[in-house]
Amino acid sequence: MCGFVCFWNISDAGLAEEMIAKIAHRGPDEVHVLRHADTPETEPLATETAFTMAHCRLSIIGPEDGAQPIHQTGDMLVANGEIYNHADLRAILGDAAFETASDSETILHLFRSGRSRWVTQLDGMFAFVLITKDRIIAARDPLGIKPLYMARLGNGLVFASELKAFDGVPVEQVEAVPPGHLFDSRTGWRQWYRTPQGAAAAGPDLDIDGTAQELRLVLEGAVAKWMVADVEVGSFLSGGLDSSIIAALAQKARKAQGLGPLKTFAVGTKGSPDLVAARAVAEHIGSDHYETVFTAQDVAEALPHVLYHLESADVDLVRSALPTLFAARLARARLKAVLTGEGADELFAGYTYHHGYVDDPRALADELTRSLGTMHNINLQRVDRVTMSESLEARTPFLDRELIDFAQSIPADLKMRRTDPAAPDATGATTEKWILRKACEDLLPPDLVWRKKAQFDEGSGTVDALEEALAALIGGPVTRQSEGALYERLLRDAYRNPERILEAAGSWEADRVVA
Repeated sequence: MCGFVCFWNISDAGLAEEMIAKIAHRGPDEVHVLRHADTPETEPLATETAFTMAHCRLSIIGPEDGAQPIHQTGDMLVANGEIYNHADLRAILGDAAFETASDSETILHLFRSGRSRWVTQLDGMFAFVLITKDRIIAARDPLGIKPLYMARLGNGLVFASELKAFDGVPVEQVEAVPPGHLFDSRTGWRQWYRTPQGAAAAGPDLDIDGTAQELRLVLEGAVAKWMVADVEVGSFLSGGLDSSIIAALAQKARKAQGLGPLKTFAVGTKGSPDLVAARAVAEHIGSDHYETVFTAQDVAEALPHVLYHLESADVDLVRSALPTLFAARLARARLKAVLTGEGADELFAGYTYHHGYVDDPRALADELTRSLGTMHNINLQRVDRVTMSESLEARTPFLDRELIDFAQSIPADLKMRRTDPAAPDATGATTEKWILRKACEDLLPPDLVWRKKAQFDEGSGTVDALEEALAALIGGPVTRQSEGALYERLLRDAYRNPERILEAAGSWEADRVVA
């Protein structure tokens, strides 16, 4: 996991160093800057066009020799994220061509192979910029798990991993590289990945038990794949369904490999439901469990940090970012990478408002498809920015491409269902994520599998702690409007160009499909 800045038709090491310093939290292990004039004499110059690349690294795969920018025979690469099928691609491309153990180097050789639609063969979460003889190429993973922004500076282009890198820099037209898109200076933009459209209603001949069993197998494969690393990988554990499933499967995978227990991390206010539930899950799966109790004072002190790093003042996003920050700090004290449960709600209809679609599976399927496409500047932005503010890599196995494809093929009326008599512990008239619960009901205690979902900020006690903190900070009535105004003020105070940040922020409720 890393951060980078890249200039095209610009050679300014000083500015690159200034920009990379603003996102150095993404890669505290080492920082390198490469300019056009610095390319080794033994290598042909990649291009007559000036360039500058700066990279800060959090070493996860190939820690000994994976420094970036990578430059080989005139081609230069900076990348952020993880390529989980790098070992398979290395075998296909020929191991002799590789100079390092880094998964990122796979991008370079895959491009050089000349394969049609080569970028589609990358399986993982990533953003990268590649400079070669007469072009610059930039691309982002299918759902935008890893961030990438592009701007114009004079006659040149500037790319960076976070918006804050551009703060105070006189660039124009800052925009996010859209998820699943590739920019090529030679041919322009193209969308190389499209989220598959979700299925609606199940037919009478659908084998529901078989569907649940296949989902379980795909889940197990995704978790195993997203645990690949040269360092230990732990797991956030809120005690809710999603993180509990991931932790249980990760623990099984570690046990099968003869490794020690999985490290799990939970946070909450004293006596909060999440802490209680997480302890129960940890005991059930046998993980090495850690927890932190936070207070209203901790929340108040954390708010400026959250607003600056989150790059958004959206009320709902800030609320969920706070417990994420405390969990990230707890985990980073012990390791560099964790699994998270993000994506399950969008794939399997896990939010409260999804219950309103129970009688319209077509609209629900469309809404889930839409929300998957907007995760990059809402939930995924929260997870990336907040964990990386603590130099922690967060991995989201629910957003594995094979799992997305399979989950989108499952009819929406198996995701949000009228309460099933076979699941008497389900609460309410409808049960969210029903097929996911069924697929994993043997992993966890029944009362947890069928526990009604609570938002992370609610189950962790953040809402109550935040109310107390806000009362002191606002000095008046705490309403959603006054809360939002405080967040915007804190964000504006943190940036020289706050409008650039605010204009890019997403919203939880934007463009929802109406049932």
